[in-house]
Amino acid sequence: MAALLVLVKVLYFVLCIALITVVLFQKGKTAGLSGAIGGAGESYWGKNKARTMDGKLQKATVALAVGFIVFALLISYVEKFV
Repeated sequence: MAALLVLVKVLYFVLCIALITVVLFQKGKTAGLSGAIGGAGESYWGKNKARTMDGKLQKATVALAVGFIVFALLISYVEKFV
């Protein structure tokens, strides 16, 4: 059981590094008055955002965040039995 705990913690560490990396690769959201005015007009690129690199990074962030929570709960569960 101790080997399983070590394996889960190593995978958790790799997941954490991947999550940090994906978040840092994302562009910042436009803020302020210029973002409010510029965001009003949807263009072709705005409608197809899921196909861009930003859209893929956003999906990866959500998936890694869910994995982060699942692995945190898994570590907590496995540590009870070690």
